[in-house]
Amino acid sequence: MAASGDQKSRAGFVLAGGRSSRMGRDKALLPFDGHTLIDRIAGLVQRAAGNVTLIAPEGRYVGYPVIPDLIENHGPLGGVYTALSTTKATWNLLVACDMPGLTLEFLEDLFRAAESSLADCVIPQSASGLDPLCAVYHRRCVTPAISSIERKILKMHDFVATLQVQPHPVSNAAVLRNVNTPDQWTTP
Repeated sequence: MAASGDQKSRAGFVLAGGRSSRMGRDKALLPFDGHTLIDRIAGLVQRAAGNVTLIAPEGRYVGYPVIPDLIENHGPLGGVYTALSTTKATWNLLVACDMPGLTLEFLEDLFRAAESSLADCVIPQSASGLDPLCAVYHRRCVTPAISSIERKILKMHDFVATLQVQPHPVSNAAVLRNVNTPDQWTTP
């Protein structure tokens, strides 16, 4: 199924710059249905946005365009800033590389919600709260991102608290499940 909306107004990014220290190995390279987790996530983002770029260290992954963090060692917010600094698209899907439950339909729904919104970003919200590492951000969020970095406000929830957020209700929280430890990872 092709993504709806104007593809020129969309860009997709996968955040894959973390150290995976709790997992003990690179989460993005975990096996998933005969491929790797990064292949799964990048494929979904590509289909939803019409393009995909990894925010990761150069040389770590092959087969995708890669942009390293413009400001290193600032966690996911550094990746968000990098994506929003380099995009030409109005709406930008940013997804962490460790979310095996994501679906194409879910990502397309996020884009549709963003494209009909006046908010700065559309962020999934489940019973456990907002998940800013699977969200669609307007490129204007680059200014608040660098402002947060300069003020050392690096937690994603603190950053999105500075934005006009449109929550996107999620009834099945499994779609947002991420994996950080070997105990959390079970091969699907």
